[in-house]
Amino acid sequence: MGEYTLPLLMILALMGGIFTGYPVAFVLAGLGILFTFIADLPFLFLGSVVNRTFTGVIGNWLLLAVPLFVFMGLMLEKSGLAKNLLLSLERLFVGMRGGLAVSVALLGIVMAASTGIIGASVVMLAMLSLPVMMKQGYDKSLACGTVCAAGTLGILIPPSIMLVLVGDILRISVGDLFTAAILPGLLLGAIYIGYIVGVAVLQPHKAPVNVIEDDSGRISVILELLKDLIAPVLLIMGVLGSIIAGIATPTEAAAVGAAGTILLAAINRTLNLETLRTCVYETGKTSAMILFVAIGATCFSAIFKRIGGEDMIFDATTALGTGPYGTLIVLMLIIFILGFFLEWIEISYVVLPLFAPIVASLEFGLDMHSGERLVWFAILVAVNLQTSFLTPPFGYALFYLKGVAPPEISMKDIYGSIWPFVLLQIVGLAFCLAFPSVILWLPRVLG
Repeated sequence: MGEYTLPLLMILALMGGIFTGYPVAFVLAGLGILFTFIADLPFLFLGSVVNRTFTGVIGNWLLLAVPLFVFMGLMLEKSGLAKNLLLSLERLFVGMRGGLAVSVALLGIVMAASTGIIGASVVMLAMLSLPVMMKQGYDKSLACGTVCAAGTLGILIPPSIMLVLVGDILRISVGDLFTAAILPGLLLGAIYIGYIVGVAVLQPHKAPVNVIEDDSGRISVILELLKDLIAPVLLIMGVLGSIIAGIATPTEAAAVGAAGTILLAAINRTLNLETLRTCVYETGKTSAMILFVAIGATCFSAIFKRIGGEDMIFDATTALGTGPYGTLIVLMLIIFILGFFLEWIEISYVVLPLFAPIVASLEFGLDMHSGERLVWFAILVAVNLQTSFLTPPFGYALFYLKGVAPPEISMKDIYGSIWPFVLLQIVGLAFCLAFPSVILWLPRVLG
């Protein structure tokens, strides 16, 4: 057998297992156990995998932030805050061509800084804005693409569940990742808005003038918008500000955020037993899914490395002879392609531990130490993984949107709507890759 036959077979088996539709967490764990026997590894090696699972996953204090951030996002959705904010933004852009789409993108940015739950964000934005956009005569592609793209910003703009898990996997500060992700997240949001404005100017039939019956003066509209912004800004400052300032750990800040959203729901009179029960139930489901994937990926990764998988990837990337930037681009391309078939959770747990040592060893000539290289790489991956929510066949944001979209919007319409925004995300990724200071400037200033 060739030196890397078993690692290659393990990767092929993983891809085959994914297409069977069997839960990925069980595919990962099952393949780890199966290849323990195929590779004739000592059975006691699985004992070390169990120990790693308990110490690295189940007993990990940092991962407690995940269910708290999930609950925070779900409760914020129920509070009615987003609806009020969208109405205020819509009134602000009245008379502007494409104003409603711009309002949706801005709301996506604000809500992303308050919640990292993609499903909740996409559904919320779609239910609030899509029927109105269709009524006003928006192009289906522009409307659907804007909702999906704006809804996925929550996975990048902190506080982000993805960054919590990535920080734990790569053993780097979650606070540094949160700080580093702010400018790239805002950059993507600005690119979306620029695209919407460009479509409104060049193809005005796709983005009609924002029309809303409102007799309020301009000053009154601005004051109403500021009032609606107070709650999310205070929430963001309480959660993100406490982490960046070093006052609280991500877990502690997440607890503050969860308590804050309960308070907001109570103030808006949307807090009741049914809402609380729904949020707790959905939090449990999402957290359990993430936990099981983490356990399965721990087993898969440990066996994959033991049979030479890490050496195989390192040798393959160095054999390309493309230089540091070429190697990094190849790694980004691999992650982008995997995003067509895998969720960000599986990619993070399986791929990051294998790719991170390669990136840490590269010298880009940019006066970055290994820690900064890992932060830069982590944010590049986070920007890249946003596309996994939009790219068919398994782009979850597309299915979330279809579940609540008006009947006249077909799955074909939704598939066709996302490609301009995927290209915009690639443009944002290329900008962050070409100019690392977009990612590293803020951590260096605040560090």
